[in-house]
Amino acid sequence: MTIWKTKRNIARCKEHAINEKSQYQNDGDSVYRLFYDTIKGGDYRAREANVHRLAEVSGNIIDQCVAQGVPFAREYGGMLDNRSFGGTQVQRTFYAAGQTGQQLLLGAYSALSRQIGLGRVQMFNRHEMLDLVKVDGKARGIIARNLITGEIERHSAHAVVIASGGYGNVYFLSTNAMGSNVTAGWKIHKQGALFANPCYVQIHPTCIPVHGTNQSKLTLMSESLRNSGRIWVPKKKEDAEAIRAGKLKPTQIAEEDRDYYLERRYPAFGNLVPRDVASRAAKERCDAGYGIEANDTNEGVYLDFSTEIQTKGRQAAYAKGNHNPTPEEITALGKQWLEEKYGNLFTMYQKITDENPYETPMKIYPAVHYTMGGVWVDYNLQSTIPGCFVAGEANFSDHGANRLGASALMQGLADGYFVLPYTISNYLADEIRTGKISTESPEFAEAEARVKDSISKFLNNNGTKSVDYFHKKLGLIMWNKVGMARNEKGLTEAIAEIAQLKEDFYKDVYVPGSADELNPELEKVLRVADFIELGQLMAMDALQRKESCGGHFREEYQDAEGETLRDDENFKFVGAWEYKGDDISKEELHKEELKYEEIKIAARNYK
Repeated sequence: MTIWKTKRNIARCKEHAINEKSQYQNDGDSVYRLFYDTIKGGDYRAREANVHRLAEVSGNIIDQCVAQGVPFAREYGGMLDNRSFGGTQVQRTFYAAGQTGQQLLLGAYSALSRQIGLGRVQMFNRHEMLDLVKVDGKARGIIARNLITGEIERHSAHAVVIASGGYGNVYFLSTNAMGSNVTAGWKIHKQGALFANPCYVQIHPTCIPVHGTNQSKLTLMSESLRNSGRIWVPKKKEDAEAIRAGKLKPTQIAEEDRDYYLERRYPAFGNLVPRDVASRAAKERCDAGYGIEANDTNEGVYLDFSTEIQTKGRQAAYAKGNHNPTPEEITALGKQWLEEKYGNLFTMYQKITDENPYETPMKIYPAVHYTMGGVWVDYNLQSTIPGCFVAGEANFSDHGANRLGASALMQGLADGYFVLPYTISNYLADEIRTGKISTESPEFAEAEARVKDSISKFLNNNGTKSVDYFHKKLGLIMWNKVGMARNEKGLTEAIAEIAQLKEDFYKDVYVPGSADELNPELEKVLRVADFIELGQLMAMDALQRKESCGGHFREEYQDAEGETLRDDENFKFVGAWEYKGDDISKEELHKEELKYEEIKIAARNYK
């Protein structure tokens, strides 16, 4: 069941690549190294066993996808090609130009379509799950709304799988598709599933900067570009000010007047440090007054491909037998190489910004991209509700406090192809005598009544403010106080402000139209209601975690160089929250201690 047609191109997944422990490059990669990089990248806040399993099955994922027809890039000799992503020093990332996620989606959908054609799968497009049905404590089905007709439907099942993605749109502006939401995960949370580490949010360093207050989403520039681009800001504040004023172009800044700050601060990894590290470094430079974008906050840095153009141009010329190429020939060949590697990304950037990235550096700035927190699951990916399983970004299991680039698709495909088929089968073995589950039970009737009552209240509210008005207000609170940098004062204020926002929302939100039609505003109001409650829980989780780790950066807990300062003695645990009623401040925190047997905990160092 999906709120979109399955083949719909989702903006964020379009560009991704996918990791696998790879020996193709003969660079020392292994299952253990992928396992270690993932644990370290997550700042030692992930469950060790789940991550090791992920590394073990990663090789099978690529074989599965190739068998489904995914056109991964290949080297001259026919072997699958690899490149590096952030947080690694090996090349283990498989890709299909700049649209790996889209190609994987099409490969998976073609396999699904075959099963639909054989009558083994029944597909419900343009439906949204609005509640979970429990019978005798077990997940036995869902209540869903047909988004076209508005009809409320009952669907029974022996097990329910939630694979609904993350909650980045709680910030309003993110790289996620506009329809991405937390409703499925939040509904099962309210039915008894614990919600783990909600404060762990990933800010992606290479996104097109915000251009105005009326913007509704942000655009990701693939992390793969950090293989070839160099990130910099002017060394002199007066140069940054002149660029923002339109008096100076980046190409006019001399090489010696450019601060390649990631290469300066992290020489071992350079521009390929993990995303949380790169994002905080960009924020630090912009906060210090070196930002180059002429927006309300002056937030933006450059991603420059001029060095790569010259390097690859010379190599290409030499390969053609031209050992003394002219500068023009070098530049033309270098641009040709970039176009073959990243052409669709460069075209997308130029269409959005009206600037040619082959001629002038890209402007980028961090934006909300992924959420490492999610529904708590055990090793079998089962939530605290028997029979309710959670997969991919919707669960918390594999990435700790920060996800490495190209690991989202790896986890989603590993969960779907190589974990759930075994764990759900094991669960269903005890259900063999259960028989068909009726949708006429009192539990289904009660769940349907809850959904209809919620819809009716919003439609009859007669408020004066739009859903987006409240969503934007929530997003501003979240970005300013539960965003890249957090502190006790801001988090305490955020909790109170969101509680007040929730009260205002239920009093004054206006939803036009009716329930028995296609009604996007009704869809949004139900989702934003869940986002508001989640936002308060995120601030509470960030407030209780008095340390800095991965994407969770508390300003009070940093070392002399501005790096994260973990507290392994007191906070080496998964924080899983239990719903206790409409007052989110009453949620109860449960702690799952993290134990490491195969890896030695150390301070993250990418220098």
